[in-house]
Order: sequence, then C-alpha cells, then structure tokens
Amino acid sequence: MTKKEEQLGHLSEIKNMMEKSSRFLSLSGLTGIFAGIYALVGAYLVYSDFNIISSDAASVTYSEFIKTANSGTDSVILKIQSLFTIGAIVLVLSLVTGYIFTSRKAKKQNLNVWDSTTKRMVVSLSIPLIAGGIFCLILIKHEVVGLIAPATLIFYGLALLNASKYTFNDIKYLGVLEIVLGLVSAYYIGRGLLFWAVGFGILHIVYGTVMYYRYDQNK
Repeated sequence: MTKKEEQLGHLSEIKNMMEKSSRFLSLSGLTGIFAGIYALVGAYLVYSDFNIISSDAASVTYSEFIKTANSGTDSVILKIQSLFTIGAIVLVLSLVTGYIFTSRKAKKQNLNVWDSTTKRMVVSLSIPLIAGGIFCLILIKHEVVGLIAPATLIFYGLALLNASKYTFNDIKYLGVLEIVLGLVSAYYIGRGLLFWAVGFGILHIVYGTVMYYRYDQNK
C-alpha cells in the first residue's frame, strides 16, 4: 500500500466516524416493511368496518361516509372512533417493531440506540407529527373528516423530510412521495382510505425493501 492510499484510507475512516456521530444509521429496512404490512391490514379492517364488501343494501361505503360525516350522529362518532382506534394500533405496532429491529441492528454495529443524534432525529420527526395530530383533531372538531387522511400523509411526509438530515438521505424521497400523495388525496375527497393504504402501506413496503437490500444485508 502506497503512502497516498494509506492517507486515503485514513480519510475514509474519519469520514465514516463523522457520519456515524452525526447521523442515525441504525434504522432497519425491515421496520418499513412491517409498518407497511400493518398499515395494509389496518386499511382492510377499516374497509371491512364500513361494510364496503357487504351485500347489504343498507351498507355505507367509506366514500359515502366521508361525504356525509358532518351529520354529528352517534353512528358517525362511533365510526370516527373506530378509525382512530385502528390507526393507533397500527402506529403502536409499527413503533414497537421499529424499536426491536433498530435495537438489533444497532447491537450488530456496536452503536448506541439512544444518543444525541437519535434525540435530534426524534425531535425533528415529532414536531410535524404532533402538529399534524392536533390539526386532525381540529378537522374533526369542525367536521371536515374528508381531509384527515390527506393531512396524515402530508404531515408524515413533512416529518420524514425534517428528520432525513439526521439519518439516511433516502428517507427524504419517501417524504416527498407521501406529501405528493397527500395533496392528490386532498383533491379526491372520499378516496382517502385508498391513498392512505398506498402511502402508509405500499410505499413503506417498497421503501423498506430497498433499504434492506441497500443497507441491512450482510451487516
């Protein structure tokens, strides 16, 4: 090895050390895959809850519900509670699964799961998510239920963009796609469940698969 090659090797090591200290690199692609699966299952449960696949003539579709959800009746309130319950379960399962896979990957890399970089990433991710959650509650207060699904996609995309500077750059592309999907969903009121399934389900699975083969394999 020449002196120049040795110097380049040292520079590469320094670069890797700086990257590890400034970016959270323990995110696992499997987290995205499982989060996507949970989201698709959740969307199917909502789909079934609204009796879209029922042959009963009195059944109401998700689209019809969204367009008439300003009635303020007890049935509407129950449906909204059902939506939030399923959404909360999907979120909790995704967080728990993400923690498990992230911890396992960090252990293999001899990295700390919770350090200053992780804290910065969590804060950057949480601010848009909390703002989005409050905004959705305001939408419910004013009975604008049709914009809840688009809002969750848009604020989630903004959260990913905000947090991408502390982890893999690839996440910002997922964030952009989520924002675009949310804006399109806002135009097609009543189709939010479909866009929600695509954004939180299919995109997560595709993203997670790409991340797994790019960063997780053989590590």
